[in-house]
Amino acid sequence: MKILAVTACPSGVAHTYMAAEALERAAKAKGIEIKVETQGSIGIENTITENDLKGTDAVILTKDMGIKNAERFNGLPIVKVAISDAVKKADQILEKVQAYVNSKK
Repeated sequence: MKILAVTACPSGVAHTYMAAEALERAAKAKGIEIKVETQGSIGIENTITENDLKGTDAVILTKDMGIKNAERFNGLPIVKVAISDAVKKADQILEKVQAYVNSKK
């Protein structure tokens, strides 16, 4: 399974990166391939490319503020979550995404 994610918070500092780390850690524990782009106060890092989009099963976007270039995910299943949930409930989020993707196969 391949998931992409973009994290961003209103201040663009701690929660952006904490959410990215939590999602990456939870994905690794579940054997899920993930790439997380951060849109923080220092700009966009770990940019998701056109090549990354190939074979993607789902996209997780934080919803606390607008995600830049979100149109690149058109046509893919998108899950929007609060930045605090991505930090605190990454395991549960990935379980739900995993169940959704598996139900579509």
